[in-house]
Amino acid sequence: MSGADLERLTDLISTARRIVAFTGAGVSTESGIPDFRSPGGVWDRFDPNEFTFQNFMATEGGRRRYWELGRTTFPVIRRAEPNPAHHALVTLWRLGKLDCVITQNIDNLHQRAGLPEDRVIELHGNATRARCLSCERPYERERVQEWLEAGVAVPLCDPPCGGIIKPRTIMFGEAMPRREMEEAERRARAADLFLVVGSSLVVYPAAYMPLHARDAGATLAIVNLTDTPHDGEADLVIRGSAAAVLAQVTDRIAPRPASR
Repeated sequence: MSGADLERLTDLISTARRIVAFTGAGVSTESGIPDFRSPGGVWDRFDPNEFTFQNFMATEGGRRRYWELGRTTFPVIRRAEPNPAHHALVTLWRLGKLDCVITQNIDNLHQRAGLPEDRVIELHGNATRARCLSCERPYERERVQEWLEAGVAVPLCDPPCGGIIKPRTIMFGEAMPRREMEEAERRARAADLFLVVGSSLVVYPAAYMPLHARDAGATLAIVNLTDTPHDGEADLVIRGSAAAVLAQVTDRIAPRPASR
């Protein structure tokens, strides 16, 4: 990351009127949440083909296997705290620069950092919530975790329903949420600066969002540690940590008061 690139990103953000940020796993990893796809991640230890929506719905065994994984991964999400990247985006929202965040992440950290619910579009759902597929009763994932830790292998909705409980996350093979996808595309096309942060842009259809913005005339900036397939479409590409880059930019735009 060069000083010139950082200065240019600062200028782009300073002059933008409607920023849409698109965040991926690189933002979550800096809060201690492992990237499922990276070497040593969850899918190195579990076969993702076992955790499809079809397997979850088809058999109790499929649901039991899913909840075995969920019992071990949810505490990591529960312990995580927002990092400087999350807080920097909140700063941009408070300055009136940020329209919304479109996120692939499921950890609820954007909301915990201070972004309003209606400013976070979750394309892959939210791991801190669950619901009954029969009666639509909502459940906090924390309550389901208590059942799992008490020895319940396959949580079911409270009587008299007894329906299947599913986390509000999008599983492999499950349809993407239509309302969120349509809203994300609408917001992307209305942006004048589309800022990708911490996404490798390899998971579709979410990864089409930067292209929607670019096609509609937005400036495209990408901040990520590794190359992405859309780097050639971008006006600015910065190789760097999401937290470090965004924190430096917001410190330039809105310096924190000196401590006494």
